[in-house]
Amino acid sequence: MENTEIERIMFFVETFFRESGSHGLDHTLRVTRLCAEIGKAEGADMQILIPAALFHDVARPLEKKTGIPHEEEGARIAGEYLRSNGCDESRIRAITHAVSSHRFSRGTKPETLEAKVLSDADKLDAMGAIGIARAFMQAGEHGDGIEDAIAHFHEKLLNLRDLMYTDTAKEFAEERHELLQKFADALEDETLSAGDASPGWLLHL
Repeated sequence: MENTEIERIMFFVETFFRESGSHGLDHTLRVTRLCAEIGKAEGADMQILIPAALFHDVARPLEKKTGIPHEEEGARIAGEYLRSNGCDESRIRAITHAVSSHRFSRGTKPETLEAKVLSDADKLDAMGAIGIARAFMQAGEHGDGIEDAIAHFHEKLLNLRDLMYTDTAKEFAEERHELLQKFADALEDETLSAGDASPGWLLHL
């Protein structure tokens, strides 16, 4: 895989991310870096994995407008781009499968090693210190508060460790899960000790 191909894909992908956020371009770059590390350890095909990682959230900024799940639209965009650039059809199928199956909460399951690595890398970026930061960014994007972020921790983030496919990702997930758990516990303790946060308690002073 030539650097020029990756540079072209990167330039194309960047055009979709006009604003920062919990699923911004920085998330895509972190996931791509994790894919490179996990993929190398697991023996994945980088000619499939790296393009899939770069494309995996390309349609995320469009999801609210179109109503189309971003993994489906992202696979379509990736396929269209790769086909217009003369990419081999079997490689296109492998890349688009990884993109369409990276979202663990949806029905499509990753069937290839590259798809599993991408799914793992995407989940890992929702864990650890980065995952904590992104959880609160996402809460703010939706107009939610701390209690909503705490609920997100328990409904999703603390379950991710047990959803990893590859052995390498499982090792990474242990440390990130531990940090996530400690933070969630501390946050709940401080929230409980603060008691009623509504303005009404001021009337009893």
